[in-house]
Amino acid sequence: MSNSADSPGTGSSPARRRGFRPVRVLTAGVFALAGLIFFTSFNTAKGTNIRTDTSLLKLSDLIQERSRKNGEQDESNATLRHDIESLAERDDGSTKAEDAKLAALERNAGTQKLTGKALSVTLNDAPPNATAKLPGYPEPQPDYLVIHQQDLQAVVNALWKGGAQGIKVMDQRLISTSAVRCVGNTLILQGRVYSPPYKITAVGDPEKLRKTLTASPAIQNYMVYVNVYGLGWKVEEDGRVTLPGYSGTVDLQYAKPVE
Repeated sequence: MSNSADSPGTGSSPARRRGFRPVRVLTAGVFALAGLIFFTSFNTAKGTNIRTDTSLLKLSDLIQERSRKNGEQDESNATLRHDIESLAERDDGSTKAEDAKLAALERNAGTQKLTGKALSVTLNDAPPNATAKLPGYPEPQPDYLVIHQQDLQAVVNALWKGGAQGIKVMDQRLISTSAVRCVGNTLILQGRVYSPPYKITAVGDPEKLRKTLTASPAIQNYMVYVNVYGLGWKVEEDGRVTLPGYSGTVDLQYAKPVE
């Protein structure tokens, strides 16, 4: 789209353009811009070396540090909650039947450890220099070569559909409020950040879990990219595995109207 003020032949006559020296104006503009850049760099650095000063952490470093702290807080929270539950069980006045019902609810909620036969699925990005392996397919865009949120969600949904009793993504147990989210090529799960490869482990009947993985239309679409561009895909039976209990907060929070 053009602007009428920039369109040729709309307002300036040839006489007005005589004597105009664009090279001089351009040179002056370059020097002015260079001066502005030098001033901005000096003002930002404040005497430090921008390239080598280790105090200027990258955003990725800050994210990883926050992820590490979140992990430590989860472990601390799990320990405190275990202590509280142990104290409450000493004399809570409940019957054995009530205790058994509570234990079953906790298992279903994913807050207790779960042991059983397991199947794991590992997804990984394709090599950065990947090319189309099969004829008739275009050369890959960068978007084709990385794991996306919908790929992880497709695996998790297929495993639930296959009767998984519990699922762990990386080192965290999923519960009903867990959300699998990707930002760029990183996974953000319950306040912690992970990079590929991504491993998803499910406790359940391995044969049924394999069938639902194979039958999933979303995973069938993913397998096209596996075969053409080299995205990572590995399914393994892990024997008996113990999934950790969910250690984060289980309190639900809702929005409140502004008073």
